[in-house]
Amino acid sequence: MILKKPKFWDYKKPNVISYILWPISILIEIVNLLKTINPKKKYSSIKTICVGNIYIGGTGKTSLSLKINEILNKNKIKTCFVKKFYRDQIDEQNILENNGKLFKNKKRADSLERAISEGYKLAILDDGLQDPSINCDFNIVCFNNINWIGNGLTIPSGPLRENIKNIKKYKNVFLNGNNENLEEMKKFILNIDPNINIYQGIYVAKNLSEFNLNDNFLAFSGIGNHETFISMLKINKFKIIKDIEFPDHYKYSKKDIDNIISISKELDCKIITTEKDFMRLKENKYDDVKYIKVNLELLDEKKFVRDISKLYE
Repeated sequence: MILKKPKFWDYKKPNVISYILWPISILIEIVNLLKTINPKKKYSSIKTICVGNIYIGGTGKTSLSLKINEILNKNKIKTCFVKKFYRDQIDEQNILENNGKLFKNKKRADSLERAISEGYKLAILDDGLQDPSINCDFNIVCFNNINWIGNGLTIPSGPLRENIKNIKKYKNVFLNGNNENLEEMKKFILNIDPNINIYQGIYVAKNLSEFNLNDNFLAFSGIGNHETFISMLKINKFKIIKDIEFPDHYKYSKKDIDNIISISKELDCKIITTEKDFMRLKENKYDDVKYIKVNLELLDEKKFVRDISKLYE
């Protein structure tokens, strides 16, 4: 879903617009609650890890899914990815397919059945926390350190898919970013449930040698966490002269990229974007555009490995 978030979603406190929309948010919460009346299906022949979110978009789900897959492969576990098929998320699907076996279908349950038939022992679901049909063995809620929970309200009053207090039923939280606002977030989470497992992920650039950090750069992205992308670049000493933000999963036109190239020439700077955005440019080759490859590294990987090892022991 291509989404341009309203600015008021990320205010520290709800504004007038949020309160006007609040009755709609309550109605949506009731509808979603009714969807959970029927019991979710538990799979006995395949283990499932769901990497989801409550804040909509840009929380590092795909990056974490890739990292979990890497960890499990080291332990000789036959893993696969499951992602609900959306035509506007080809970028994420391509990245997953480049790193393992991906099952994509309009229904995640159908993908799991295919994975079982092909002998996979563990499936990593990139998104699907709110899927009413599947009861996963291990659920993770991802948050972006900068956006956090925005104004704290649910859609459309705010950016949350469900009430933030629901994190207590998922038990595992990942705080992904560049170490921003950690103590405030941890305190908030533990006040909801002191027994929640909190893990930290940090974005690490992997192809810095391909760039000359003495150059000036124009950075653009159409992802859910543009601010985190810019923060990561600055931490790695990139001199960002201008940054341009597009909606999440934005489909670039030739005119868009030609305009970006034109601006970069006026500013006499190089162009940098994310791997996801670069995937959306593959139909048109632009030698002027380069991407930074970023991995999510776990600061407490040993603890996380111990916790998920119970799935495959």
